[in-house]
Amino acid sequence: MTAPQAQVPVTVRTFAQRFSATRRGARLARLLAAHQLIAWGIPRGSSGFEAAALVVAELAANAVVHGLVPGRDFALLLRYDDETGVVQIEVSDTHDRQPARVVPERNDEHGRGLLLVDALADRWGVRERQGPGKTVWATVTAPRQPDDPTTHGTGALVERSG
Repeated sequence: MTAPQAQVPVTVRTFAQRFSATRRGARLARLLAAHQLIAWGIPRGSSGFEAAALVVAELAANAVVHGLVPGRDFALLLRYDDETGVVQIEVSDTHDRQPARVVPERNDEHGRGLLLVDALADRWGVRERQGPGKTVWATVTAPRQPDDPTTHGTGALVERSG
């Protein structure tokens, strides 16, 4: 029988999900990302939470509107590093077209999504992915709330009674 060993604390948490390339899929990606951030102990309403949620919303919307290939989904990957308080956001779609970094005209109704990502994220960029398409990634600093009794070491919500 082997002696029990101390568990190494989890330092990087991960959430991955595929979504239909529809407006409903983009909305669901945003909602699930917000839920996951809360589960990881990032308080709703904090600047880190709001920045990460908005970046996910913009990148998911771009994947649906500009990265759409009929019959193909898009993927969301979130990683949270407990030690640094950094959320890594990745949205992958199957379209080869790179995001356009343009400044829209004053009266344009569209074209400001990547400007928001640029303003809210610490860093962001685009890289090729395995298979067709690209991955647009961003990092956002979003520290956890210290000593939050509603979170558990796995990042899952813990139900409290009484």
